[in-house]
Amino acid sequence: MTNTVENSEAETAVENTTVPAVESTEAAVQSNGQQSEMPFAVVQGTAINTLPQDLYIPPDALEVFLAETFEGPLDLLLYLIKKQNLEILDLPIAEITRQYVEYVEVMTEIQLELAGEYLVMAAMLAEIKSRMLLPQPKTEEEEEGDPRAELVRRLQEYERFKQAAEDIDNLPRVGRDTYKPTVQIPDLRIVKEPPKVDMKDILAAFNNVMKRVAAYKHHHIDLEPLSVRERMSNVLDSVRGDAYVDFGDLFDVKEGKSGVVVTLLAILELVKQALIELVQTEAYAVIHVKAISAANDAELS
Repeated sequence: MTNTVENSEAETAVENTTVPAVESTEAAVQSNGQQSEMPFAVVQGTAINTLPQDLYIPPDALEVFLAETFEGPLDLLLYLIKKQNLEILDLPIAEITRQYVEYVEVMTEIQLELAGEYLVMAAMLAEIKSRMLLPQPKTEEEEEGDPRAELVRRLQEYERFKQAAEDIDNLPRVGRDTYKPTVQIPDLRIVKEPPKVDMKDILAAFNNVMKRVAAYKHHHIDLEPLSVRERMSNVLDSVRGDAYVDFGDLFDVKEGKSGVVVTLLAILELVKQALIELVQTEAYAVIHVKAISAANDAELS
């Protein structure tokens, strides 16, 4: 095949790209009055004036090919039509077929892998061209219509979708045209830890209980003594759940000094075993008791 339109355009572009370099070189020679040797390359600031003997340049490394990138055969046809300023409704099918086949052959010559749809479109164009060239009876021609109608319909539909895609792509896009502002807000919450319960506070609370015992001394009734283990179970029953129980509410002043002492020992033992905890909202405030584990019965068994 002879030189195609696309090859001639590529060769012209390559020739034109070399002209500025030649002109700039000649201008440099004329301005300096003498010819200076231009290096082949500059590597890390060092000029290379001679080619290394072991340098290998692949055969296709210096080839220049100027071609459009198409999304498919319809895109290629639409490009050829617009390039020639042709009307889609009145396609010169012979000229379009010739240019399309030439472009496919150019891509084949430079070893580009062609999708099957490009070859299918070439066959379709050849079929439409042959149908338009062959004479047909009037009756069949009226029934069949224009052989280009289906191709024109597909081109118009593709052009509409392509234009819509370009319009959507031109819309402002977050991350490309606009960016969401981000503000780093530090965590300003102040976590106020309750003060640790001191032994002095426990003794002060116990002293208040003892004063209440003294007030009910004349109502004292001797009961069967309770063991510390049994009183621990009673305390755990009183503080089940997530509720906070007042430290003083765990004591029964009617039991007298012996009863409140047993209760105090039970509370201290439960704190030691990490089954309950004593908390205060602030120093010298009311002491509250809260269960730590829900499986209190299992711990005591």
